Amino acid sequence: MGGLRREEELARCLWGVRGWVGWSSGGLLVLDIGGGSLGVAAGIDEVPDVALSLPLGAGRLTRAALSGDPPTPAQVKALRKKVRADIARAVREVKKAGVPDRFVGTSKTLRSLARIAGAAPSADGPYAVRALERKRIRALVLRLAEMTTAERSQLSGVSAGRAPQMLAGAIVAEAAMDLLDIERLDICPWALREGVILRRLDWISAG
Repeated sequence: MGGLRREEELARCLWGVRGWVGWSSGGLLVLDIGGGSLGVAAGIDEVPDVALSLPLGAGRLTRAALSGDPPTPAQVKALRKKVRADIARAVREVKKAGVPDRFVGTSKTLRSLARIAGAAPSADGPYAVRALERKRIRALVLRLAEMTTAERSQLSGVSAGRAPQMLAGAIVAEAAMDLLDIERLDICPWALREGVILRRLDWISAG
């Protein structure tokens, strides 16, 4: 969505998530792993109390830190340490929004990770319950770290274009879920685009 700052995108993303999970769903914490950044939005209303963008996108980290195919164990270890440290510095700010009632993940990266971990395929339709559990994500990082890009592209739910950055995405998801005490991340098919549409419709109806 051209013209929107990342924080504004996260606000619209939260609006879209609320439209999907229900307007009375209580406090939400939303994670969005994009190509260039990790977005975190949290709050109890349509407008987030906290909206942070960290330079921990799956594509960015892959280009900067994972040069091998597969990467070396040293590269993976160093990236996990860096990502964890960067997210740790933001935890206090995120927790200012209070304890969420629900944790939700958006973005193709998180949907693909959930699918690899056993979530329902897209053929089951948008209303199938899909989630990514913290107890599965560490094993997923270790599994992806040993695979080449070609091997990852053969995994269910992973496209050839997204395969190179799945390991970095899993590393970010692992650290975020651990440091933010997320046991289960519900996967939502609605995000920025739907939030922009819903916000526009709300504005029209209010006018």
